[in-house]
Amino acid sequence: MRANPLFPVVALMVAVVLGSQCFFIVHQTQKALVLQLGEPLSRVYGAGLFFKLPFIQRVIYFDSRVLDYEARSREAFTVDKKAIVLDNYARWRIIDPLQFYRTMRTIPGAQARLDDVVYSQLRALVGAYTLTEVVSSHRAAIMKEVTNKVSSLMNSYGVEVLDVRIKRTDLPAENQRAIFERMRAERERQAKQYRSEGEEESTRIRSDADRQRSLILAEAARAAQIERGKGDAQAAGIYAGAYNKSPQFYAYQRWLEAMRKALKENSKMVLASDAPLLAPQK
Repeated sequence: MRANPLFPVVALMVAVVLGSQCFFIVHQTQKALVLQLGEPLSRVYGAGLFFKLPFIQRVIYFDSRVLDYEARSREAFTVDKKAIVLDNYARWRIIDPLQFYRTMRTIPGAQARLDDVVYSQLRALVGAYTLTEVVSSHRAAIMKEVTNKVSSLMNSYGVEVLDVRIKRTDLPAENQRAIFERMRAERERQAKQYRSEGEEESTRIRSDADRQRSLILAEAARAAQIERGKGDAQAAGIYAGAYNKSPQFYAYQRWLEAMRKALKENSKMVLASDAPLLAPQK
């Protein structure tokens, strides 16, 4: 009797199915639990190849690496009653997969719980500091304390929180507008003050410059009058000395000057023959 040629193929497929149901592989970045009829066994599997009962047991895997969680932005109030919007993130990992599965089941469930715990601790600690301290001086201390408290609270869920950080702190939109308007009003007030001080200083400088200008001009005019008087006195002395040397010559010169001014080009005059103007000076 000839054997059925499909038998080896079917046998191979059955062997593959049974092998896939009996063996499972856990990678180095994973940890695994075996569920038997929906209940987890106590053993936590690390990296390697393992055996399980087919169809009765199934395997669930958990990432053993450090995971990041981005929390949604929420508001908190500081001790000086200032509202700020906190945008934070957390770095965590699963340290006890069995406890994690019993309490959280899934990573999204753990992230939801982590979000609530982180926000409650952040809100409590931020409420103990002023806005300036939260943003600058005490920020590192707040983050360290939040990380320790959140890790302690999440440890019962099989989770270790490695770090909690505030990425950014913003003000609510209505506060931003109010602060912007207040800043603009303050800048406008300062600008008006600077302009007023500048105008006052400009007026003072102009007044001082005008006073110095008047003093300089008055001093220059006084010096000019003195020099002009000296020159006029010297000229009068020269004229007097020259006139005394030859009175007839200067009398004749004055007569010529008078004739030059009186008899311009194309001028006509009718004079008597005995007019002194026509008689040359002797």
